[in-house]
Amino acid sequence: MKKRKVKHPVGTLAYYGPDNVKTTKIVAGVMYSETDEPIIRRYVASNCLDNQKIQKQIAEFFADHGVKTVLNPDGNIGCPHDEGQDYPRGEDCPFCPYWAGKQWAWVSDRRIRRITPS
Repeated sequence: MKKRKVKHPVGTLAYYGPDNVKTTKIVAGVMYSETDEPIIRRYVASNCLDNQKIQKQIAEFFADHGVKTVLNPDGNIGCPHDEGQDYPRGEDCPFCPYWAGKQWAWVSDRRIRRITPS
Protein backbone atom coordinates (compact mmCIF):
# COMPACT_ATOMS: atom_id res chain seq x y z
CA MET A 1 0.00 0.00 0.00
CA LYS A 2 1.36 3.39 -0.98
CA LYS A 3 1.58 5.94 1.83
CA ARG A 4 -0.07 9.25 1.02
CA LYS A 5 1.67 12.55 1.79
CA VAL A 6 -0.37 14.45 4.38
CA LYS A 7 -0.28 18.25 4.49
CA HIS A 8 -0.78 20.02 7.81
CA PRO A 9 -2.90 21.26 9.35
CA VAL A 10 -4.82 17.97 9.16
CA GLY A 11 -8.51 17.63 9.91
CA THR A 12 -9.81 14.35 11.27
CA LEU A 13 -13.34 13.04 11.55
CA ALA A 14 -14.54 10.11 13.64
CA TYR A 15 -18.11 8.85 13.37
CA TYR A 16 -19.99 7.15 16.21
CA GLY A 17 -23.45 5.65 16.51
CA PRO A 18 -25.50 2.94 18.18
CA ASP A 19 -24.69 0.64 15.24
CA ASN A 20 -22.74 0.71 11.98
CA VAL A 21 -25.46 2.61 10.10
CA LYS A 22 -26.79 5.54 12.14
CA THR A 23 -24.29 8.30 13.06
CA THR A 24 -25.27 10.21 16.19
CA LYS A 25 -21.90 11.74 17.07
CA ILE A 26 -19.05 13.21 15.07
CA VAL A 27 -15.73 14.17 16.61
CA ALA A 28 -13.74 16.59 14.47
CA GLY A 29 -10.11 17.35 15.20
CA VAL A 30 -7.37 19.57 13.84
CA MET A 31 -3.66 18.82 14.19
CA TYR A 32 -1.05 21.38 13.19
CA SER A 33 1.74 18.78 13.29
CA GLU A 34 2.23 15.12 14.18
CA THR A 35 3.42 16.10 17.67
CA ASP A 36 0.76 18.71 18.54
CA GLU A 37 -2.28 17.91 20.66
CA PRO A 38 -5.43 18.03 18.52
CA ILE A 39 -8.06 20.71 18.83
CA ILE A 40 -11.32 18.79 19.25
CA ARG A 41 -14.99 19.60 18.61
CA ARG A 42 -17.88 17.19 19.24
CA TYR A 43 -21.22 17.26 17.44
CA VAL A 44 -24.27 15.25 18.52
CA ALA A 45 -27.64 14.83 16.79
CA SER A 46 -30.12 12.11 15.85
CA ASN A 47 -28.43 11.83 12.43
CA CYS A 48 -25.26 13.88 12.14
CA LEU A 49 -24.45 13.01 8.54
CA ASP A 50 -27.73 14.51 7.27
CA ASN A 51 -27.66 17.51 9.61
CA GLN A 52 -26.77 20.54 7.49
CA LYS A 53 -26.08 22.72 10.54
CA ILE A 54 -23.45 20.26 11.83
CA GLN A 55 -21.91 19.84 8.38
CA LYS A 56 -21.61 23.63 8.08
CA GLN A 57 -20.06 23.93 11.56
CA ILE A 58 -17.47 21.27 10.74
CA ALA A 59 -16.61 22.97 7.44
CA GLU A 60 -16.22 26.31 9.23
CA PHE A 61 -14.12 24.72 11.99
CA PHE A 62 -11.74 23.25 9.40
CA ALA A 63 -11.67 26.48 7.37
CA ASP A 64 -10.92 28.56 10.48
CA HIS A 65 -7.85 26.40 11.11
CA GLY A 66 -6.70 26.27 7.47
CA VAL A 67 -7.06 22.50 7.18
CA LYS A 68 -5.35 21.16 4.05
CA THR A 69 -6.07 17.43 4.41
CA VAL A 70 -9.08 15.66 5.93
CA LEU A 71 -8.85 12.07 7.13
CA ASN A 72 -12.06 10.20 7.89
CA PRO A 73 -13.29 6.62 8.23
CA ASP A 74 -15.72 4.95 5.84
CA GLY A 75 -18.32 4.62 8.60
CA ASN A 76 -18.95 4.49 12.32
CA ILE A 77 -16.02 3.31 14.43
CA GLY A 78 -17.80 2.81 17.75
CA CYS A 79 -20.69 3.73 19.99
CA PRO A 80 -21.31 7.39 20.90
CA HIS A 81 -21.09 6.82 24.66
CA ASP A 82 -17.91 7.60 26.57
CA GLU A 83 -16.20 4.66 28.25
CA GLY A 84 -15.46 5.47 31.87
CA GLN A 85 -18.05 8.25 31.87
CA ASP A 86 -21.28 6.72 30.53
CA TYR A 87 -20.39 3.13 31.48
CA PRO A 88 -17.50 1.46 33.36
CA ARG A 89 -14.09 1.40 31.68
CA GLY A 90 -13.24 -2.01 30.24
CA GLU A 91 -16.87 -3.09 29.79
CA ASP A 92 -19.13 -3.09 26.76
CA CYS A 93 -21.59 -0.23 26.43
CA PRO A 94 -24.97 -1.38 27.80
CA PHE A 95 -26.78 1.07 25.49
CA CYS A 96 -25.25 -0.14 22.21
CA PRO A 97 -25.34 -3.96 21.97
CA TYR A 98 -24.18 -3.84 18.34
CA TRP A 99 -20.70 -2.79 19.49
CA ALA A 100 -20.30 -5.51 22.17
CA GLY A 101 -16.77 -6.87 21.85
CA LYS A 102 -15.96 -4.60 18.90
CA GLN A 103 -14.69 -1.47 20.66
CA TRP A 104 -11.38 -0.35 22.09
CA ALA A 105 -10.37 -0.84 25.71
CA TRP A 106 -7.73 0.82 27.87
CA VAL A 107 -4.89 -1.14 29.42
CA SER A 108 -2.85 1.16 31.64
CA ASP A 109 -2.31 4.18 29.36
CA ARG A 110 -2.42 2.22 26.08
CA ARG A 111 -5.48 1.69 23.97
CA ILE A 112 -5.96 -1.83 22.62
CA ARG A 113 -8.73 -3.66 20.82
CA ARG A 114 -10.66 -5.84 23.24
CA ILE A 115 -10.98 -9.42 22.05
CA THR A 116 -14.07 -11.29 23.11
CA PRO A 117 -13.69 -15.10 23.28
CA SER A 118 -15.97 -17.01 20.90
